[in-house]
Amino acid sequence: MTLVELRDVTVRAGGRTLLEGVNLCLKQGEALRLFGPNGGGKTTLLRLLAGEVSPVSGQRSYVLNGMRQTSAVRARRSLSVVGPDAEAFYLTRDWAQSVRDVLLAAFEGDTLKLWEATPEAGARLAEVVALTSLEPLLDRDFRTLSHGQRRRVVLARALMPRPEALLLDEFTDGLSVGARRDLGRVLEDVHASGLAIVLATHRPEEAPELPWRTVRVEGGQVREEQATSPPLFPALHLPIAPGTGDLVRLNEVEVWRNGQRALGPLSWTWEAGQHWLVTGENGSGKSTLARLIAGELHPALGGSVQRPYLRRDLLTERRRTVGLVGAELGIRQRRDWTGQDIIASAWHGTEGFVPELSADEREQVRELAAQLDLLDLLPRHAETLSQGQLRRLLLARAVAHAPTLLILDEGLDFVDAGSRAHFLARLPALVRGGTHLMVIAHRNNDAPDGLTHHLHLEGGRMANVSRLPTVSTH
Repeated sequence: MTLVELRDVTVRAGGRTLLEGVNLCLKQGEALRLFGPNGGGKTTLLRLLAGEVSPVSGQRSYVLNGMRQTSAVRARRSLSVVGPDAEAFYLTRDWAQSVRDVLLAAFEGDTLKLWEATPEAGARLAEVVALTSLEPLLDRDFRTLSHGQRRRVVLARALMPRPEALLLDEFTDGLSVGARRDLGRVLEDVHASGLAIVLATHRPEEAPELPWRTVRVEGGQVREEQATSPPLFPALHLPIAPGTGDLVRLNEVEVWRNGQRALGPLSWTWEAGQHWLVTGENGSGKSTLARLIAGELHPALGGSVQRPYLRRDLLTERRRTVGLVGAELGIRQRRDWTGQDIIASAWHGTEGFVPELSADEREQVRELAAQLDLLDLLPRHAETLSQGQLRRLLLARAVAHAPTLLILDEGLDFVDAGSRAHFLARLPALVRGGTHLMVIAHRNNDAPDGLTHHLHLEGGRMANVSRLPTVSTH
């Protein structure tokens, strides 16, 4: 039986056509996989299915609980997109919402818990928590969770109202290998129970083992096509960055967030000439470490962070010499900032708020944008961009000012294979100019050859430190 049907549907926003002439039928219990380049329309298609955006022409119809309807009201209460936008609502507001609150609100199709839960809601909460293994996180403030933990919660949130379809946007990004495996089993179980699953992904090889029907979404067009392996790009090798002495020294640091210890006690040194790979399960403290080094977070009393490479350890100086890309940075971008604002803010140590650019700065922005195939994104506002397009701008921002420290905290998530290769190809030249790299990654292919040292975290503490084997370039 048909669940959602699109007939010759066109979607426009901000004066741009995002989808055009789309014909698609999602059946009950189906597994549908979407793939295609950044900006092709995958996220817009998910939001169209969920009723979050409306077509300007064509027809969209639903069959929910056996009733055919064209109104998206019921769909919006029972279908939600599991992706970064679902997390951003809670992270950009100063409202303390526990994981329990987030899930119970979703049972009624709401975002905030505004009343006492009914026995039926409590029973459903117990079912979903058992399915997604969220019991240890129920009383945690959503804002204090790691990226991977938040992804697990928004999946559980989508399951609370007993939906007839799950809509997943780059669902595996930010998840450790173990988390991908565990949540993959959850998706297999709910699909076996009759739930339809729609997954938009740049990494089809990470999709759980389901009988996928695959469609390509590119240039606002949708067509049936089998997913192909990403093209092979020339291997690159990072040289050793010039310089001597220590760059960053951590001495017995601990970071606490809302009463929870997120990192530490930890003592660790980043020396000139070192490129670091940082690994660990979701919630092990990797992102906290990255933000601590960048100066976004501070250690508790008794610990210290020193940055000897800086003449003056001021916030403005840290922002001008550190390029950090991670999930939190993307969420902080205001909707009215343009692509040019986002990149140019690197020179001034700001986020989006940019003084009048000099002619030289404008030329540098355009030159970098041309090299990374971003020229068409410079005039566009952040609210019109896909997650992949926004991440590509943030990667450009991170390297625009040739930082001393470049920290990629799952920085290549949401980015298609071609754009990943173009960005990584810039790194050797940056390193020869004095940039030192830290890569926080769950995937081996997101870490370029030439990283020299490995730090593995468990439960916020150092579990292992080792020197990585040297890879010959001859």
